[in-house]
Amino acid sequence: MAWQAWGMIQRGFSGTRRRRTVLVALGAGALLALVLAVWPDQTVLRWRASAIDRLLVHGPAVRPEPSTAPLVVEIDRASLRALGPWPWPRDVLADLVARIADGQPQVLVLDMVLAGPDRGSPATLARQLAERAGEPELAARIAALPAPDDKLAAALGAAPAVLGFLMSDETSGELPPGAPILVSGAPPRLAPWHAAGALPPYAPLMEAASGLGAGSLDPGFDDVVRRVPLFVSVGQTLYAGLAAETVRLAQAAGAFVVQSEAGRVRIGRLDVPLGYAAELSIRSAPAATWALRTVSAADVLSGAVAPARFAGRPVLVGGGAPELGGLWRTATEAAAPSVQIQADAVETLLTGRVPVRPDWAWAVELAAGLGLIALAALAAAELPPVIAFALYLAGAAAYAGAAAGALLLHDLMIDPVTPAMVGLAAAAMAGLVAFSDTRRAARAMRRRFERHLAPAVVARIAERPDLVRLEGERREVTALFTDIEGFTTLSDRLDPVVLVALLDRYFELVTRLMVEHGGMVDKIVGDAVHAIFNAPLDLPGHERHAVLCGFAIAEATRAFRAAPENAALGLGRTRIGIETGRVVVGEVGAGAKLDYTAHGTPMNTAARLEALNKDLGTTICVGPICRSRVEGIAFRPLGLVEVRGRGPLELFEPLAGERV
Repeated sequence: MAWQAWGMIQRGFSGTRRRRTVLVALGAGALLALVLAVWPDQTVLRWRASAIDRLLVHGPAVRPEPSTAPLVVEIDRASLRALGPWPWPRDVLADLVARIADGQPQVLVLDMVLAGPDRGSPATLARQLAERAGEPELAARIAALPAPDDKLAAALGAAPAVLGFLMSDETSGELPPGAPILVSGAPPRLAPWHAAGALPPYAPLMEAASGLGAGSLDPGFDDVVRRVPLFVSVGQTLYAGLAAETVRLAQAAGAFVVQSEAGRVRIGRLDVPLGYAAELSIRSAPAATWALRTVSAADVLSGAVAPARFAGRPVLVGGGAPELGGLWRTATEAAAPSVQIQADAVETLLTGRVPVRPDWAWAVELAAGLGLIALAALAAAELPPVIAFALYLAGAAAYAGAAAGALLLHDLMIDPVTPAMVGLAAAAMAGLVAFSDTRRAARAMRRRFERHLAPAVVARIAERPDLVRLEGERREVTALFTDIEGFTTLSDRLDPVVLVALLDRYFELVTRLMVEHGGMVDKIVGDAVHAIFNAPLDLPGHERHAVLCGFAIAEATRAFRAAPENAALGLGRTRIGIETGRVVVGEVGAGAKLDYTAHGTPMNTAARLEALNKDLGTTICVGPICRSRVEGIAFRPLGLVEVRGRGPLELFEPLAGERV
């Protein structure tokens, strides 16, 4: 029924209202789209990133097998208390690496930059003191002792090891060639992170390591680390990121194989998406899960961690204590150590479930935004505001659910928020327009009928405008026409002011009785009042209501004529004609001069019967159809009478107070 109600109001405002609603919706969507385009960092990117973060965090966990998952050896506060402040002498670091290597890990990663020779070892300090004291022989003997860097290099050579370097705008040293990057097909179009130079590890340590990876991180537009590099460009040379190099050695792969046509890179048995920026979107693990993959460096050095814990899995060593710095904001934590971020990246690669934003994502989002704007506009133009908004929310939820499913099931990062937000602006504005038009239509409907119907009926129509078909319908009604006998002569002799005052009192009386009996005052023409029963709303037993109304008008007008203020004026009696039949009812007129009225033979017949009262000597004359429908009231037959335009009809006079 609500759909019909809105359809009536919509027809009342015709195509203009539709066009206005659609244009407002499109305008609101276009305006918001412009805002999003001007400030994408504060809108589109932020909304999309935040939504995807929540989906990844609260969606099903995606983790590698525990036996092959990376293990983090964290230089935490307990380690600093046990072994002293950072940086540690490299012979201490060598002991740590050696203990891990004894467990035969797949790969051992140092998430730190060991630039230059060790300057903090006791041997180095003793040699420097001997040289300053002028003891060259002592300095020579100390220099002949095993160097901590040599010890660390030997430890790094005991297991496949990866060292990290940092990208820099200045060249602090030469980087050796990285792992081979083979290309299948045409050369790929990549724009990886680029720097003119790098801060490399100490050369003897690089020679001992099996791999080299970029440990640089980028906090992104909102200071949140969501990506690490798969590849970086240093000068003119491509190098792997730290996580990619870790996985390459864990997979025992000799090279990276870039598949240009597919936009992917093979790392051993793994097939990883390779986008234009050569980045890896990571699945950030919450801090609550770090304990499952993390041990303290102090526990490793004390022997509290069995070497078997490292067997057959990647092991990443890095700082975790806040004093060491290197803390970054991630999708799950406000301060995450870089080593935990690199562990997340390694886990993401090992699962093979790498979130990726496809090249065609923007087209899907654009189409979804336009579709939701269109849905908002059309729903607002065709439906009540509440239903239209609910329909829009269902459409937006369906799109957001599809985008969430694409991410959670297929690892495709489609923006679930921005298209819905654009459509929401359109829906809100279109809803306001539609609501305004609804209120205006209800007020117009109330104005149309408040002079013709009882207030309760008017209120019902204003609340449920679908009950009235303004555009026209065929409906059975009972027409009641009244006229004042001798009114023309009366109007000629009475003063105009007196005449108008008399008519005002008379019409107020007659129309009130018509409304009280359920009729609608159709119109007042001269001294005549026309009423219809069973329109615009259904009135069961409308024939009987009309006859009873006729009795009431006849009695009330007799008393009206006899009243002292009216008796001397010579007001004639009121004649009444009543008949039932099918008519066409609807709103007719031009421009602002519209009126809801009825047209058809029963209307003409009622007018003719009213006039025949003069010849028949009656006050109320009822036609045959109405008479056949009324029970419980006595009628006096008036015989077969010729009615102009209808031919001979059997007419009746209802008898007040008599029952059958």
